[in-house]
Amino acid sequence: MIRGRDRGLWWYFVSMVFVIILFFVFILGVIALLYYRLGNHTREHGNPFPPVLTMILFSLVVGTTITIMVGKKILAPITDFSRAAKEIADGNFNIYLNESHRINEISEVAHHFNLMVQELRSIETLRNDFVVNVSHEFKTPIAAIEGYAMLLQEENLSKEEHNEYTGMIIESSRQLSNLSGNILKISKLENQEMLSELAEYPLDEQLRQALLLLESLWSAKQLNLDIELDEQRYYGNEELMMQVWLNVLGNAIKFTPEGGTISVALHSDGAWISVVIADTGIGMTPKVRKHIFEKFYQGDPARAAGGNGLGLPLAARIISLSKGTIEVRSEPGQGSAFTIKLPVGGG
Repeated sequence: MIRGRDRGLWWYFVSMVFVIILFFVFILGVIALLYYRLGNHTREHGNPFPPVLTMILFSLVVGTTITIMVGKKILAPITDFSRAAKEIADGNFNIYLNESHRINEISEVAHHFNLMVQELRSIETLRNDFVVNVSHEFKTPIAAIEGYAMLLQEENLSKEEHNEYTGMIIESSRQLSNLSGNILKISKLENQEMLSELAEYPLDEQLRQALLLLESLWSAKQLNLDIELDEQRYYGNEELMMQVWLNVLGNAIKFTPEGGTISVALHSDGAWISVVIADTGIGMTPKVRKHIFEKFYQGDPARAAGGNGLGLPLAARIISLSKGTIEVRSEPGQGSAFTIKLPVGGG
C-alpha cells in the first residue's frame, strides 16, 4: 500500500497518464465530429455526441483504472528506495532491498544500493571500533600516570620506590606520545593518495641505520643478526620508509626470545626490490595473521606486549602508497617472515 509522502509520486503518475488519455480522447472526439460534419451526415445517422461522450467516459474509466493498478506496481521499487534512503539518513544501516525484479535495471539499482548500505555499515562499525580502541589505549596510560602520581604523594617513600614510580610515569607518558603520534600519522596517510618529498637514497644503508637505532633492544636480548643486503638505491620518501623498517624490525625483536635470530635480506630482480625480515620468535596463529594489519589489533588479549596496534597498519599504508606490497608468513612457534616488495622505479 502506498502511504504518506510516497502517495504524491503515485498521484502525479496517475494524473499524468489521466491527462494523456484525456488528450487523446479529446483528439478522437474532434476527429469524430469533423468526420460527422464533413461527411454531411443527416438524421439517418443520428446524433453522434452521445456515443462519443460514452466512449470518452469509458476510455477515461478504463485508462485510469489500469493506470492505478500498473502505477502501484511500477512505483513500488521507487517507494522502497525512498523509505530505505530515509532509514539510512536516520542512521539505520540494517536495510536490505529485494533484488528480484522483472526489470533488470531495477534489480541492478537494488543490488548496488545493498552494496552501498553494506559498505556504510562496515564504515560505521570501523568508526565505532576506532573510538572504542582509542579510548581504551588512552585510558590505560592515563590511569597509570594518575596512579603512580598519587603514590608519589605518599610520605616516607624510599629512593627505590620514588625512582620506580617516576620511571613508570615517564614510560606511560612516552606511550601516550607514541600513540598520539601514530594516530596522527596514520590519519594523515589514509587521506593521501600519493607520497610527497621523494628522493633517491641507498636502501641498504637505511636498513643498516634502522638496525643501529634498535641496537639497545636486540642487544639486550642477545639476538643474533643474519644480514644479507645487496647495494640498492631507491626513489621514495626516506622518512616514511624508515618508519616501516623500525616498525617491522621492532615487532620481530619484540616477539623473539633471548638468543633468537633476526634475519634481514635485500635483493632485486630488476623490476622489484624485495626485503625479507624474518625472526625465530613465537610466530602467529592464522587468526592473528589475518588481522595484524588492522588498526589497534593485537594478538595478545592482555596487551602485555606494550604496543598500541598501529605499527604494522602504519607500515602497510606506507607500503601501499609506495605502490608496493607487504605479506607475512608465520606459524605458531616457528617465527614470522615479512616480505616487502617495492617497485625499482620507486613510488
